[in-house]
Amino acid sequence: MRPLPTGLGALVLGLGLAACSFSESEPRYDTGLDRVEVVSVQPSVVVPGTVMVVEGRAFSDGVWKYADLILTGRFTGGGQERDVDVRLPLRFVDAEHLETDDVPGLIDQLGASDGDFAGTAALEISSAVESRIHTTAAVTASLSVRAELTPDLIDVGQPATIFVNDEIDVTGDGMLLGGDEGTTVARVEGCFAAAQDGGEPGECLPVGPVDVPVAPVSRFDRTHGRFRFAPEIAGIRAGEFRGQVLLRNQRIAGPSSDSGALDAATRLTEAEVHQIAPTQVSLGQYLEIGGGGFVGGADDQVTLLHLNGQLLQPGAPGPIAIDTILVPEFVSGTAVRYVMNEDDDLGQVLGLRGGGGTFDGVITPIVSFRDDEVTGAALDVNLRVATLRQVVYLHFTPQYASSLQHFGLQAVEAQIRQRVIDVVERDYRTINVDVRTDPPADFALYAEVEIGGPDPNGLGLLGYDNTPGKDVGNLRLSDRIGGVNATTQADGFPGYGGVFVESLFTFSTHPNGLAPDSPAQDELFDEVFDHFRRDTDGDAVAATEAAVIGTPDATSCPASNRLDRIECAIWVLGSLIGTTVSHELGHSLGLANPAGGDVHILTDEPDRLMESGGGRPFLERAELEGQGPGLFCDQEYAYLRTILPREEPADPTSRPGCN
Repeated sequence: MRPLPTGLGALVLGLGLAACSFSESEPRYDTGLDRVEVVSVQPSVVVPGTVMVVEGRAFSDGVWKYADLILTGRFTGGGQERDVDVRLPLRFVDAEHLETDDVPGLIDQLGASDGDFAGTAALEISSAVESRIHTTAAVTASLSVRAELTPDLIDVGQPATIFVNDEIDVTGDGMLLGGDEGTTVARVEGCFAAAQDGGEPGECLPVGPVDVPVAPVSRFDRTHGRFRFAPEIAGIRAGEFRGQVLLRNQRIAGPSSDSGALDAATRLTEAEVHQIAPTQVSLGQYLEIGGGGFVGGADDQVTLLHLNGQLLQPGAPGPIAIDTILVPEFVSGTAVRYVMNEDDDLGQVLGLRGGGGTFDGVITPIVSFRDDEVTGAALDVNLRVATLRQVVYLHFTPQYASSLQHFGLQAVEAQIRQRVIDVVERDYRTINVDVRTDPPADFALYAEVEIGGPDPNGLGLLGYDNTPGKDVGNLRLSDRIGGVNATTQADGFPGYGGVFVESLFTFSTHPNGLAPDSPAQDELFDEVFDHFRRDTDGDAVAATEAAVIGTPDATSCPASNRLDRIECAIWVLGSLIGTTVSHELGHSLGLANPAGGDVHILTDEPDRLMESGGGRPFLERAELEGQGPGLFCDQEYAYLRTILPREEPADPTSRPGCN
């Protein structure tokens, strides 16, 4: 059974979220357009198929109707020089990048497919929430437009010794950047002399030609690239390669073009493992194996890891022998990774949920390419199995940041975010929960809580756990509270999950269409936020104010001066969001009442975090006037310590009972 809508959503279930409109007669809305800057237009050389990128600051997706790139200056091409004024529609990528692939439109407006532009670049932006057109300050810009590019190879790297799949540097000009432009490849051809038993090279037999994609060293660089010395060139065994390299531009439409060739020579060595990291791992974590000569990513090549040794567990009568083959994920020629999991023989022996134990032994790489197989040298390893850790990614979405404009608090987004993190970490202290604000790169299995703006369900919910079913024991580890879940949607529950910041206006006595009216309204909410809300004639927090405020705390609420009021607003909004995150995360971990079917505590008592929305009033959530913070009740806390134990002592905080 899934939790019913929580936060104060249960009070407003069935009510649609009223539409919000803006007009010139209303107070000016803080669109953030005055903060938008253009830094550059890339790449400097444009060909058919190029994706042009505008780099800058403070770009937004939620409050813009459109954004156009305006290029103004002189264009020399087609045998003449003339003034030009080019307009190209842009699409949003992120806060620092806009892009367009309308090169045909660029060529049409310039009047030639070959030539050079020199002038300025600016953005023209139309706000989606008010009748306003904004043009940014112009920056110097230059672009070269070419119908096609022919590569030029100036230098090719000549390392003395390499592993298979090591990267070889090339320097030149006119390289393609991929996508609809096409691809630049390195054509490698020559001979390979495999090492004999004594290590000396044998007969040099012909190899190639083999085409290997060249990747630009940086996104827009047409002069520096790298290609992998792929196993298709000379196999996976040790030996010497002698030959030539040239660059070929393979266009999407039209003939290929080649550079001149340069001589190349190097010595190959066989696969090795150099290190493993980390040396302490838990369930769901990546074990990273670094080395050289790894292969993978195709049906005819694979890297395996032979693990041989013994496991020592506390309290066990003796060591457990381990002799197993791991199938890691291929990352690159220098890295593979293995997910610590419960599905294979190693995971079952290690007892990853129980925690504890140390493996001592050796790890040996085994690489296969087509019908050839090479076993590399073994590496001694010592690996500790740690207790289960629940990694939680707090995903602060662009919609969340945009919604802070309704509060007049977008300038202090970073401080509000930090308060949210502090609240969640406090609520789960002494429980093995690891809170992150970036997608984890070291764990394959992690939970995600999406913090958004308006409730996409249209119900005014503060938060909703849309994961499929009550996960007693936290067996999944990878719940996503956010997005849309078709399973929950199909059986009549709201489909969209997450934490919905705009729904917090349900506490306002004048939500002005941002949330439905509810019995939870509290005048103190308005006393905190009306000073900054545009729709109540408040003044939004300025960036200069955000730079000088101190650390927020409850003692600044309510406040009489401007800076204290800002600190109070940060404290309150961060507390409201943070406790909602903790509540929804608690659901995904199997609360409330893991021994039964209830999803909320069936009480209406103070400071119980897992009560339903109507039982948790504004002052408790905001942690004002001596109320709050909400806590996991005694049985819930004991359950969380059981499924996610930490080595540190239990939190001594006095907790309310669950009944």
